[in-house]
Amino acid sequence: MTTSEPRGASTTPPDTIALPIRPGLRGETPYGAPQLDVPHLLNTNENPYEPPAIVVAEIADRVTAAATGLNRYPDREFTELRHALAHYLRHESHAEVDERNIWAANGSNEVMLHILQAFGGPGRTAMTFTPTYAMYSEYARDTLTDVVAIPRGDDFSIDLDAAHQAIKDIQPSVIFLTSPNNPTGTALRREEIASIAHAAADVDIDGAPAIVVVDEAYAEFRREGTPSAVQLLPQFPHLVVTRTMSKAFALAGARLGYMAAHPQLIDALRIVRLPYHLSAVTQAVACAALNHADLLQQQVAQLRDDRDALVDWLRSQTYHGRPLTVAQSDANFIFFGLFDDRDDLWRRLLQHGVLIRQSGPAGWLRVTVGTPQEIKAFTTALKKELEQ
Repeated sequence: MTTSEPRGASTTPPDTIALPIRPGLRGETPYGAPQLDVPHLLNTNENPYEPPAIVVAEIADRVTAAATGLNRYPDREFTELRHALAHYLRHESHAEVDERNIWAANGSNEVMLHILQAFGGPGRTAMTFTPTYAMYSEYARDTLTDVVAIPRGDDFSIDLDAAHQAIKDIQPSVIFLTSPNNPTGTALRREEIASIAHAAADVDIDGAPAIVVVDEAYAEFRREGTPSAVQLLPQFPHLVVTRTMSKAFALAGARLGYMAAHPQLIDALRIVRLPYHLSAVTQAVACAALNHADLLQQQVAQLRDDRDALVDWLRSQTYHGRPLTVAQSDANFIFFGLFDDRDDLWRRLLQHGVLIRQSGPAGWLRVTVGTPQEIKAFTTALKKELEQ
């Protein structure tokens, strides 16, 4: 006996189907860097060093303990984690914060999304300074927030006079600053951040100032003497400073981002967060890593030194008879160019087993600072190709 199929059913999926996708998403493609199986992965700004054995052991112990309670929902307010993050920021940034100033989510990406869910939306505008992190415009798109991009200067600095005028004219509800900036690696001075925060205070969004978000995903790699914007929080209650544990803590796979801000601003994010958005396992992993922050920062110091040496080496290389242009970096990556056909050079480096990133304006490439062996593979391949 056979069962007849419903009319119109098919045993093989069609090549395309009609979907009622909203107009703003039609024709869009997912964001993401290439994930290729090559020996030297230097394209996503990961920490190249595995967490030390003592950190892995504590993570395993804490996750095992958390597993016994996985039949229950996690701490919705992630109290222990917020306390540990505040302690870390007080030590790392020399700033007075406590757990009331801390928010966390699944990567700083979700933190940014929460910010625009709460303070963006239809009829509101986010402002960025390009070139910068490409995801800001996607957060805006996904929250139905308009986005306006203000160009940076040739040296990737922000023209403060132009920024002030744009803030006055556009009246954004959210302003994204990135320090160190991605993809350029350049950092903002505290005075520059304060200047934009002052201008944002004059914006009137339903009687409130604009929110200024300083994305410090790579802050731990900044040069000595470059302060964190966290120190400005007491002066500017509409300021937000975001961080991640993906880079300096070698926890890209754990997906933990966080931010520091005024407690009332934190409360606004509770409205838009999903219930129990941070799993018990994520909280356990992050708390274990924070217990070893000083040990993990030793890797950061090594990466800083290797970055500076690689910047010097790149500046000594020539392309078509002229020195390479290399942006000053306060991050764990380096932005360099200018190439007539960066895509061709990218492909030729890939043939050597070295994967870097095509990012930012035409002609520029970005390389992550890897292990000494990975750096050697990159410099050897690049020198060979530049000499072609």
